[in-house]
Amino acid sequence: MEERIRLLKGDITKVSADAIVNAANTSLLGGGGVDGAIHRAAGPELKEECKKIGGCPTGEARLTLGYRLPARYVLHTVGPVWSGGSRGEPELLAECYRNALSLAAKMKLDSVAFPSISTGAYGYPIDKAARIAVREVDSFLKKNERPTLVVFALFSDADLGVYRTALQEMEGAG
Repeated sequence: MEERIRLLKGDITKVSADAIVNAANTSLLGGGGVDGAIHRAAGPELKEECKKIGGCPTGEARLTLGYRLPARYVLHTVGPVWSGGSRGEPELLAECYRNALSLAAKMKLDSVAFPSISTGAYGYPIDKAARIAVREVDSFLKKNERPTLVVFALFSDADLGVYRTALQEMEGAG
């Protein structure tokens, strides 16, 4: 499965893929972190399209054009705010990955790049989030032809290391 999952240290707004995933807030109108960076890089047209969508509940995904991004599309998904793990956060985070990937498959997209959803301002512990991300992507790819490639675009060496460990643990268990 590793040939279909890649890890990359870098800025997701610079990734050339069919779609990049935005770790959005429920309004879809931009915010901090990855969300703000994607909105700035895509240009004001992205916010205008997002206004027409009318928001997105936690765990679900919505699709827009990529505008000035190298990606053709943006898959917006809203991750859970970490509250200790007892308020359904693991399942909601898993749904983010499943729903974004389902939308990508429905659109016949070959390549999708994900950030580390919910691990910034939403406070999700990255080690727990990485295991969920890798497990959900691997599970989806085993059952579906598309996307053919999923990239985790990670901001720092530390984040890259955590995802590398999660991927190795999954491969060792599989």
